[in-house]
Amino acid sequence: MSGVLVLGLAETGTAVARRLRAEGRAVVVADDHPGGPGWARRAAAVRALGVTVVEAPPAPEYERLVREAALVVPSPLVPPAHPAVAAARAAGVPVRAEIDVAAERARVPIVAVTGTNGKSTVTTLVTGMLAASGARAVAAGNIGRPLVDALDDDCDVLVAEVSSFQLAFAETFRPRVAVLLAVAEDHLDWHGDLDHYVASKARVFRRQRGDDLLVYDGDDPVASRLALDAPAARVAVSPTAPPGGGAFHVHAGALCTPGGTVVADVADMGRALAHDLTNALAAAAAALHVGATPDGVRAALRAHVTLPHRVTLVGEHGGVRYYDDSKATNPHATVRAVASFDSVVLLAGGRNKGLDLRALRAGADHVRSVVAFGEAAAEVAAAFEGVRPVVTVRTMREAVRAAAGAARPGDVVLLSPACASFDAYGGYAARGDDFAAEVRALASRAGGAGVP
Repeated sequence: MSGVLVLGLAETGTAVARRLRAEGRAVVVADDHPGGPGWARRAAAVRALGVTVVEAPPAPEYERLVREAALVVPSPLVPPAHPAVAAARAAGVPVRAEIDVAAERARVPIVAVTGTNGKSTVTTLVTGMLAASGARAVAAGNIGRPLVDALDDDCDVLVAEVSSFQLAFAETFRPRVAVLLAVAEDHLDWHGDLDHYVASKARVFRRQRGDDLLVYDGDDPVASRLALDAPAARVAVSPTAPPGGGAFHVHAGALCTPGGTVVADVADMGRALAHDLTNALAAAAAALHVGATPDGVRAALRAHVTLPHRVTLVGEHGGVRYYDDSKATNPHATVRAVASFDSVVLLAGGRNKGLDLRALRAGADHVRSVVAFGEAAAEVAAAFEGVRPVVTVRTMREAVRAAAGAARPGDVVLLSPACASFDAYGGYAARGDDFAAEVRALASRAGGAGVP
Protein backbone atom coordinates (compact mmCIF):
# COMPACT_ATOMS: atom_id res chain seq x y z
CA MET A 1 0.00 0.00 0.00
CA SER A 2 1.24 3.48 -0.85
CA GLY A 3 -1.86 5.49 0.01
CA VAL A 4 -1.90 8.31 2.52
CA LEU A 5 -4.67 9.23 4.94
CA VAL A 6 -4.66 12.94 5.79
CA LEU A 7 -6.71 14.02 8.80
CA GLY A 8 -8.30 17.44 8.44
CA LEU A 9 -8.97 19.64 5.42
CA ALA A 10 -7.93 23.04 6.70
CA GLU A 11 -4.94 24.82 5.20
CA THR A 12 -2.32 22.31 6.34
CA GLY A 13 -4.26 19.22 5.32
CA THR A 14 -4.97 20.75 1.93
CA ALA A 15 -1.27 21.52 1.40
CA VAL A 16 -0.21 17.97 2.36
CA ALA A 17 -2.83 16.41 0.08
CA ARG A 18 -1.79 18.63 -2.80
CA ARG A 19 1.90 17.84 -2.35
CA LEU A 20 1.54 14.07 -2.01
CA ARG A 21 -0.95 13.83 -4.85
CA ALA A 22 1.55 15.68 -7.08
CA GLU A 23 4.03 12.92 -6.22
CA GLY A 24 1.59 10.32 -7.51
CA ARG A 25 0.41 9.04 -4.12
CA ALA A 26 -3.18 7.96 -3.58
CA VAL A 27 -4.56 10.39 -1.00
CA VAL A 28 -7.68 10.28 1.15
CA VAL A 29 -8.60 13.26 3.31
CA ALA A 30 -11.01 12.69 6.19
CA ASP A 31 -12.50 15.66 8.02
CA ASP A 32 -14.51 15.40 11.22
CA HIS A 33 -16.09 18.83 10.84
CA PRO A 34 -16.83 19.54 7.18
CA GLY A 35 -18.20 22.95 6.39
CA GLY A 36 -17.22 26.38 7.57
CA PRO A 37 -15.54 29.21 5.66
CA GLY A 38 -13.60 27.97 2.64
CA TRP A 39 -14.24 24.28 3.26
CA ALA A 40 -16.25 23.64 0.08
CA ARG A 41 -13.62 25.44 -2.01
CA ARG A 42 -10.78 23.40 -0.51
CA ALA A 43 -12.70 20.15 -0.92
CA ALA A 44 -13.44 20.91 -4.57
CA ALA A 45 -9.80 21.84 -5.22
CA VAL A 46 -8.35 18.60 -3.86
CA ARG A 47 -11.07 16.47 -5.44
CA ALA A 48 -10.10 17.99 -8.79
CA LEU A 49 -6.60 16.57 -8.19
CA GLY A 50 -7.98 13.08 -7.62
CA VAL A 51 -8.05 13.19 -3.82
CA THR A 52 -10.88 11.33 -2.09
CA VAL A 53 -12.61 13.44 0.57
CA VAL A 54 -14.52 11.64 3.33
CA GLU A 55 -16.81 13.76 5.46
CA ALA A 56 -17.30 13.06 9.19
CA PRO A 57 -16.59 9.33 9.12
CA PRO A 58 -17.54 7.29 12.21
CA ALA A 59 -14.81 5.46 14.15
CA PRO A 60 -15.32 2.12 12.32
CA GLU A 61 -14.86 3.90 8.99
CA TYR A 62 -11.60 5.37 10.24
CA GLU A 63 -10.39 1.86 11.04
CA ARG A 64 -11.04 0.83 7.43
CA LEU A 65 -9.33 3.93 6.05
CA VAL A 66 -6.27 3.26 8.20
CA ARG A 67 -6.08 -0.38 7.05
CA GLU A 68 -5.90 0.86 3.46
CA ALA A 69 -3.17 3.44 4.17
CA ALA A 70 0.60 3.25 4.36
CA LEU A 71 0.85 6.60 6.18
CA VAL A 72 -1.38 8.80 8.33
CA VAL A 73 -0.74 12.57 8.48
CA PRO A 74 -2.75 14.45 11.13
CA SER A 75 -3.26 18.18 10.72
CA PRO A 76 -2.41 20.45 13.66
CA LEU A 77 -5.11 20.36 16.37
CA VAL A 78 -6.09 16.77 15.53
CA PRO A 79 -5.92 15.30 19.06
CA PRO A 80 -3.52 12.48 19.97
CA ALA A 81 -6.50 10.32 20.98
CA HIS A 82 -8.22 10.69 17.60
CA PRO A 83 -9.67 7.31 16.49
CA ALA A 84 -7.63 7.29 13.28
CA VAL A 85 -4.41 7.92 15.22
CA ALA A 86 -5.30 5.19 17.72
CA ALA A 87 -6.10 2.77 14.88
CA ALA A 88 -2.84 3.57 13.13
CA ARG A 89 -0.82 3.00 16.30
CA ALA A 90 -2.56 -0.33 16.87
CA ALA A 91 -2.02 -1.45 13.26
CA GLY A 92 1.59 -0.31 13.04
CA VAL A 93 0.81 2.28 10.34
CA PRO A 94 3.27 5.22 10.58
CA VAL A 95 1.88 8.53 11.81
CA ARG A 96 3.82 11.59 10.68
CA ALA A 97 3.38 15.34 11.13
CA GLU A 98 3.17 17.72 8.20
CA ILE A 99 6.56 19.08 9.23
CA ASP A 100 7.97 15.56 8.87
CA VAL A 101 6.62 15.38 5.32
CA ALA A 102 8.16 18.77 4.57
CA ALA A 103 11.55 18.18 6.17
CA GLU A 104 12.00 14.85 4.39
CA ARG A 105 11.68 16.70 1.08
CA ALA A 106 13.44 19.98 1.89
CA ARG A 107 16.42 20.85 -0.32
CA VAL A 108 17.71 23.66 1.90
CA PRO A 109 18.46 23.94 5.63
CA ILE A 110 15.56 24.44 8.03
CA VAL A 111 15.65 26.67 11.09
CA ALA A 112 12.81 25.62 13.40
CA VAL A 113 11.61 27.87 16.21
CA THR A 114 9.41 26.77 19.10
CA GLY A 115 8.67 27.67 22.72
CA THR A 116 5.65 28.81 24.66
CA ASN A 117 6.02 32.47 23.70
CA GLY A 118 8.09 34.48 21.24
CA LYS A 119 8.00 32.00 18.34
CA SER A 120 6.65 34.39 15.71
CA THR A 121 8.98 37.20 16.74
CA VAL A 122 12.10 35.03 16.56
CA THR A 123 10.98 33.46 13.28
CA THR A 124 10.49 36.92 11.80
CA LEU A 125 13.85 38.12 13.13
CA VAL A 126 15.80 35.12 11.81
CA THR A 127 14.21 35.56 8.39
CA GLY A 128 15.03 39.26 8.40
CA MET A 129 18.62 38.73 9.53
CA LEU A 130 19.25 36.23 6.74
CA ALA A 131 17.60 38.44 4.14
CA ALA A 132 19.62 41.46 5.26
CA SER A 133 22.74 39.30 4.91
CA GLY A 134 21.97 38.53 1.27
CA ALA A 135 20.48 35.05 1.83
CA ARG A 136 17.09 34.10 0.41
CA ALA A 137 15.00 33.13 3.43
CA VAL A 138 11.35 32.15 3.62
CA ALA A 139 9.25 32.08 6.80
CA ALA A 140 6.63 29.34 7.01
CA GLY A 141 4.93 26.95 9.41
CA ASN A 142 2.77 28.05 12.30
CA ILE A 143 3.46 31.69 11.42
CA GLY A 144 1.11 31.34 8.45
CA ARG A 145 1.93 29.23 5.41
CA PRO A 146 2.34 25.45 5.82
CA LEU A 147 5.98 24.41 5.61
CA VAL A 148 5.20 21.82 2.96
CA ASP A 149 3.85 24.61 0.73
CA ALA A 150 7.20 26.44 0.81
CA LEU A 151 9.36 23.56 -0.39
CA ASP A 152 9.57 24.74 -3.99
CA ASP A 153 10.29 28.37 -3.16
CA ASP A 154 13.54 29.74 -4.55
CA CYS A 155 15.35 30.15 -1.25
CA ASP A 156 18.50 29.29 0.68
CA VAL A 157 16.93 28.70 4.10
CA LEU A 158 13.45 27.81 5.35
CA VAL A 159 12.60 29.38 8.72
CA ALA A 160 9.74 27.49 10.35
CA GLU A 161 7.71 28.40 13.39
CA VAL A 162 6.59 25.07 14.82
CA SER A 163 3.92 24.61 17.48
CA SER A 164 3.45 21.89 20.06
CA PHE A 165 0.50 20.63 17.99
CA GLN A 166 2.80 20.05 15.01
CA LEU A 167 5.65 18.64 17.07
CA ALA A 168 3.43 16.19 18.97
CA PHE A 169 3.32 13.91 15.92
CA ALA A 170 6.83 14.65 14.62
CA GLU A 171 8.96 11.52 14.20
CA THR A 172 11.55 12.36 11.53
CA PHE A 173 11.72 16.17 11.70
CA ARG A 174 15.35 17.29 11.68
CA PRO A 175 16.09 21.02 11.40
CA ARG A 176 19.63 22.26 10.85
CA VAL A 177 19.02 24.72 13.69
CA ALA A 178 16.40 24.26 16.40
CA VAL A 179 15.47 27.19 18.63
CA LEU A 180 13.84 26.29 21.95
CA LEU A 181 12.53 29.34 23.79
CA ALA A 182 11.11 29.24 27.32
CA VAL A 183 8.62 26.42 27.96
CA ALA A 184 5.74 26.99 30.39
CA GLU A 185 2.20 25.66 30.82
CA ASP A 186 0.06 26.08 27.72
CA HIS A 187 -2.54 24.20 25.68
CA LEU A 188 -3.14 21.64 28.41
CA ASP A 189 -6.74 21.38 27.22
CA TRP A 190 -5.29 19.69 24.10
CA HIS A 191 -2.19 17.94 25.45
CA GLY A 192 -3.86 16.58 28.56
CA ASP A 193 -0.96 17.26 30.89
CA LEU A 194 2.24 19.26 31.15
CA ASP A 195 4.49 16.27 30.53
CA HIS A 196 2.99 15.68 27.08
CA TYR A 197 3.28 19.36 26.21
CA VAL A 198 6.93 19.54 27.28
CA ALA A 199 7.81 16.28 25.51
CA SER A 200 6.22 17.63 22.33
CA LYS A 201 8.37 20.75 22.47
CA ALA A 202 11.51 18.62 22.89
CA ARG A 203 10.79 16.91 19.58
CA VAL A 204 12.13 20.00 17.83
CA PHE A 205 15.68 18.71 18.40
CA ARG A 206 15.28 14.96 19.02
CA ARG A 207 16.38 13.97 15.50
CA GLN A 208 19.26 16.41 15.21
CA ARG A 209 22.82 15.12 14.89
CA GLY A 210 26.31 15.98 13.65
CA ASP A 211 26.80 19.67 13.05
CA ASP A 212 23.16 20.60 13.75
CA LEU A 213 22.62 23.19 16.47
CA LEU A 214 20.15 23.69 19.31
CA VAL A 215 19.76 27.28 20.52
CA TYR A 216 17.94 27.43 23.86
CA ASP A 217 16.87 29.92 26.52
CA GLY A 218 19.49 29.47 29.22
CA ASP A 219 17.40 31.44 31.71
CA ASP A 220 14.47 29.05 31.46
CA PRO A 221 14.76 25.96 33.67
CA VAL A 222 12.61 23.73 31.46
CA ALA A 223 14.40 24.60 28.21
CA SER A 224 17.76 24.21 29.96
CA ARG A 225 16.82 20.79 31.33
CA LEU A 226 15.58 19.59 27.96
CA ALA A 227 18.75 20.83 26.26
CA LEU A 228 20.85 18.45 28.34
CA ASP A 229 19.52 15.61 26.16
CA ALA A 230 20.22 17.33 22.84
CA PRO A 231 22.04 14.97 20.46
CA ALA A 232 23.81 17.77 18.57
CA ALA A 233 25.71 20.92 19.47
CA ARG A 234 23.91 23.37 21.71
CA VAL A 235 24.31 26.96 22.82
CA ALA A 236 22.39 28.99 25.39
CA VAL A 237 21.17 32.55 25.13
CA SER A 238 20.92 34.66 28.28
CA PRO A 239 20.94 38.46 28.46
CA THR A 240 22.34 38.26 32.00
CA ALA A 241 25.00 35.58 31.45
CA PRO A 242 28.54 36.72 32.28
CA PRO A 243 31.15 37.17 29.55
CA GLY A 244 32.96 33.89 29.06
CA GLY A 245 30.00 31.90 30.36
CA GLY A 246 29.46 30.06 27.10
CA ALA A 247 26.20 31.79 26.15
CA PHE A 248 25.13 34.49 23.72
CA HIS A 249 24.78 37.39 26.15
CA VAL A 250 24.55 41.14 26.64
CA HIS A 251 27.60 43.03 27.82
CA ALA A 252 28.32 46.76 27.90
CA GLY A 253 25.19 47.52 25.91
CA ALA A 254 25.92 45.01 23.15
CA LEU A 255 24.65 41.61 22.01
CA CYS A 256 27.67 39.31 22.10
CA THR A 257 28.60 35.80 21.02
CA PRO A 258 29.84 33.30 23.62
CA GLY A 259 33.38 34.33 22.71
CA GLY A 260 32.63 38.00 23.34
CA THR A 261 32.39 39.20 19.73
CA VAL A 262 29.94 42.07 19.45
CA VAL A 263 27.10 41.24 17.08
CA ALA A 264 24.96 44.34 17.54
CA ASP A 265 24.31 47.15 19.97
CA VAL A 266 21.20 47.09 22.13
CA ALA A 267 20.67 50.61 20.78
CA ASP A 268 20.06 49.01 17.36
CA MET A 269 16.80 47.59 18.71
CA GLY A 270 13.59 49.56 18.54
CA ARG A 271 12.53 48.12 21.88
CA ALA A 272 14.68 46.33 24.45
CA LEU A 273 12.51 44.79 27.16
CA ALA A 274 13.98 41.72 28.84
CA HIS A 275 12.23 39.26 26.53
CA ASP A 276 13.18 41.37 23.51
CA LEU A 277 16.84 40.81 24.37
CA THR A 278 16.32 37.06 24.72
CA ASN A 279 14.51 36.93 21.38
CA ALA A 280 17.19 38.98 19.64
CA LEU A 281 20.00 36.79 21.00
CA ALA A 282 18.19 33.59 20.00
CA ALA A 283 17.51 34.88 16.50
CA ALA A 284 21.12 36.04 16.08
CA ALA A 285 22.53 32.71 17.28
CA ALA A 286 20.34 30.79 14.84
CA ALA A 287 20.81 33.10 11.88
CA LEU A 288 24.59 33.32 12.22
CA HIS A 289 24.81 29.52 12.11
CA VAL A 290 23.16 29.35 8.69
CA GLY A 291 24.88 32.23 6.95
CA ALA A 292 23.84 35.56 8.43
CA THR A 293 26.45 38.26 8.98
CA PRO A 294 26.79 40.69 11.90
CA ASP A 295 25.91 43.52 9.52
CA GLY A 296 22.75 41.64 8.52
CA VAL A 297 21.83 41.02 12.15
CA ARG A 298 22.22 44.70 12.96
CA ALA A 299 20.20 45.79 9.93
CA ALA A 300 17.36 43.42 10.79
CA LEU A 301 17.24 44.57 14.40
CA ARG A 302 17.04 48.19 13.26
CA ALA A 303 14.27 47.41 10.79
CA HIS A 304 12.26 45.11 13.04
CA VAL A 305 8.85 46.36 14.06
CA THR A 306 7.18 44.68 17.04
CA LEU A 307 4.46 42.36 15.81
CA PRO A 308 0.90 43.48 16.57
CA HIS A 309 -0.73 42.60 19.89
CA ARG A 310 2.60 41.90 21.61
CA VAL A 311 3.06 44.60 24.27
CA THR A 312 2.18 47.22 21.64
CA LEU A 313 1.59 50.81 22.74
CA VAL A 314 -1.88 51.82 21.52
CA GLY A 315 -2.62 55.00 23.48
CA GLU A 316 -1.53 57.45 26.13
CA HIS A 317 -3.37 60.09 28.10
CA GLY A 318 -3.45 61.46 31.60
CA GLY A 319 0.12 60.26 32.09
CA VAL A 320 -0.97 56.62 31.61
CA ARG A 321 0.23 54.40 28.74
CA TYR A 322 -2.02 51.68 27.31
CA TYR A 323 -0.48 48.50 25.89
CA ASP A 324 -2.11 45.72 23.85
CA ASP A 325 -0.62 42.30 24.64
CA SER A 326 -3.63 40.28 23.51
CA LYS A 327 -1.33 37.59 22.07
CA ALA A 328 -0.48 36.62 25.69
CA THR A 329 -2.78 33.61 26.06
CA ASN A 330 -0.99 31.88 28.94
CA PRO A 331 0.19 33.01 32.40
CA HIS A 332 3.89 32.81 31.47
CA ALA A 333 3.43 35.40 28.73
CA THR A 334 1.42 37.67 31.02
CA VAL A 335 3.89 37.52 33.91
CA ARG A 336 6.74 38.26 31.49
CA ALA A 337 4.90 41.29 30.09
CA VAL A 338 3.94 42.60 33.54
CA ALA A 339 7.57 42.37 34.67
CA SER A 340 8.52 44.82 31.94
CA PHE A 341 6.88 47.69 33.84
CA ASP A 342 7.00 49.12 37.36
CA SER A 343 3.28 49.66 37.99
CA VAL A 344 0.56 47.95 35.98
CA VAL A 345 -3.20 47.88 35.92
CA LEU A 346 -3.71 44.46 34.42
CA LEU A 347 -6.63 43.39 32.23
CA ALA A 348 -6.83 39.58 32.20
CA GLY A 349 -9.35 36.87 31.40
CA GLY A 350 -11.06 35.09 28.54
CA ARG A 351 -11.25 31.34 27.97
CA ASN A 352 -8.78 29.32 30.03
CA LYS A 353 -6.87 26.58 28.16
CA GLY A 354 -6.73 24.23 31.12
CA LEU A 355 -3.94 26.24 32.78
CA ASP A 356 -3.38 27.15 36.43
CA LEU A 357 -4.05 30.88 36.48
CA ARG A 358 -2.72 31.11 40.02
CA ALA A 359 0.65 31.48 38.31
CA LEU A 360 -0.34 35.09 37.58
CA ARG A 361 0.30 35.88 41.23
CA ALA A 362 4.04 35.78 40.47
CA GLY A 363 3.69 39.18 38.80
CA ALA A 364 1.85 40.82 41.69
CA ASP A 365 4.81 43.00 42.73
CA HIS A 366 4.43 44.94 39.49
CA VAL A 367 0.61 45.15 39.61
CA ARG A 368 -1.41 47.99 41.16
CA SER A 369 -4.81 46.40 40.48
CA VAL A 370 -6.56 43.90 38.22
CA VAL A 371 -9.54 44.03 35.91
CA ALA A 372 -10.90 40.52 35.27
CA PHE A 373 -13.20 39.63 32.37
CA GLY A 374 -14.54 36.72 30.35
CA GLU A 375 -15.21 33.09 31.23
CA ALA A 376 -12.12 32.90 33.44
CA ALA A 377 -12.80 36.11 35.37
CA ALA A 378 -13.36 34.23 38.64
CA GLU A 379 -10.07 32.34 38.21
CA VAL A 380 -8.19 35.56 37.56
CA ALA A 381 -9.78 37.14 40.61
CA ALA A 382 -8.86 34.12 42.73
CA ALA A 383 -5.24 34.37 41.60
CA PHE A 384 -4.93 37.85 43.13
CA GLU A 385 -7.29 37.41 46.08
CA GLY A 386 -5.91 39.06 49.18
CA VAL A 387 -2.93 40.43 47.26
CA ARG A 388 -4.24 43.07 44.85
CA PRO A 389 -7.65 44.69 44.34
CA VAL A 390 -9.70 43.09 41.56
CA VAL A 391 -12.81 44.32 39.76
CA THR A 392 -14.79 42.03 37.45
CA VAL A 393 -16.41 43.39 34.29
CA ARG A 394 -18.40 42.02 31.36
CA THR A 395 -17.21 43.96 28.31
CA MET A 396 -14.00 45.48 26.97
CA ARG A 397 -15.50 48.95 27.28
CA GLU A 398 -16.13 48.35 30.97
CA ALA A 399 -12.63 46.91 31.33
CA VAL A 400 -10.90 49.92 29.81
CA ARG A 401 -12.97 52.37 31.84
CA ALA A 402 -12.32 50.48 35.06
CA ALA A 403 -8.60 50.34 34.32
CA ALA A 404 -8.49 54.06 33.56
CA GLY A 405 -10.19 54.75 36.87
CA ALA A 406 -7.66 52.68 38.79
CA ALA A 407 -4.52 53.92 37.02
CA ARG A 408 -2.30 56.71 38.27
CA PRO A 409 0.06 58.94 36.27
CA GLY A 410 3.12 56.89 35.37
CA ASP A 411 1.19 53.61 35.36
CA VAL A 412 0.71 51.23 32.47
CA VAL A 413 -2.67 49.74 31.60
CA LEU A 414 -1.87 46.38 30.09
CA LEU A 415 -4.21 44.03 28.26
CA SER A 416 -2.37 40.74 28.78
CA PRO A 417 -5.17 38.20 29.21
CA ALA A 418 -3.35 34.90 29.99
CA CYS A 419 -6.32 33.22 28.28
CA ALA A 420 -7.64 32.50 24.82
CA SER A 421 -10.14 34.89 23.28
CA PHE A 422 -12.72 32.49 21.91
CA ASP A 423 -15.31 33.11 24.62
CA ALA A 424 -16.05 36.49 23.05
CA TYR A 425 -13.88 37.02 19.94
CA GLY A 426 -12.81 35.23 16.78
CA GLY A 427 -9.16 35.47 17.82
CA TYR A 428 -6.63 37.38 19.90
CA ALA A 429 -6.26 40.03 17.16
CA ALA A 430 -9.94 40.94 17.32
CA ARG A 431 -9.68 41.21 21.11
CA GLY A 432 -6.64 43.46 20.85
CA ASP A 433 -8.31 45.62 18.21
CA ASP A 434 -11.36 46.04 20.47
CA PHE A 435 -9.10 47.11 23.33
CA ALA A 436 -7.30 49.63 21.13
CA ALA A 437 -10.60 51.03 19.88
CA GLU A 438 -11.87 51.51 23.44
CA VAL A 439 -8.59 53.18 24.43
CA ARG A 440 -8.91 55.59 21.51
CA ALA A 441 -12.51 56.32 22.44
CA LEU A 442 -11.47 56.95 26.04
CA ALA A 443 -8.66 59.27 24.97
CA SER A 444 -11.01 61.12 22.63
CA ARG A 445 -13.56 61.71 25.37
CA ALA A 446 -10.85 62.81 27.76
CA GLY A 447 -9.07 64.98 25.20
CA GLY A 448 -5.87 62.95 25.58
CA ALA A 449 -3.21 61.96 23.07
CA GLY A 450 -3.71 58.79 21.11
CA VAL A 451 -1.14 56.57 19.48
CA PRO A 452 -2.05 55.59 15.90
